[in-house]
Amino acid sequence: MHTKINYSKLPSHIQDGVERYIEHGVPPGDFLTAVICNDLRESFGRADEVNIARMFDIVGFFYNEAPGGCWGSLEKMKRWVKIGGLNGLNKSISNSSSVDE
Repeated sequence: MHTKINYSKLPSHIQDGVERYIEHGVPPGDFLTAVICNDLRESFGRADEVNIARMFDIVGFFYNEAPGGCWGSLEKMKRWVKIGGLNGLNKSISNSSSVDE
């Protein structure tokens, strides 16, 4: 089980996309992909005016709120999508623990 993630720390227009990615592993758009993959140049190149102004908050959100396994590189992002986000991760944990019982 994970602690509640505070998506309200993000600009409102990206909250749903970030939540879908973290919770369900739904691939994000170009801007969020660049942020999640830790690509500074692409992040700023794909950001709108609001995201440029809030970049510190967005990166801070991933650093402080998001699970470490879901961001930091393209490989981590691909794995996160493949497992289905936190829901997929929680299901695999539940299934492995029920097998052990």
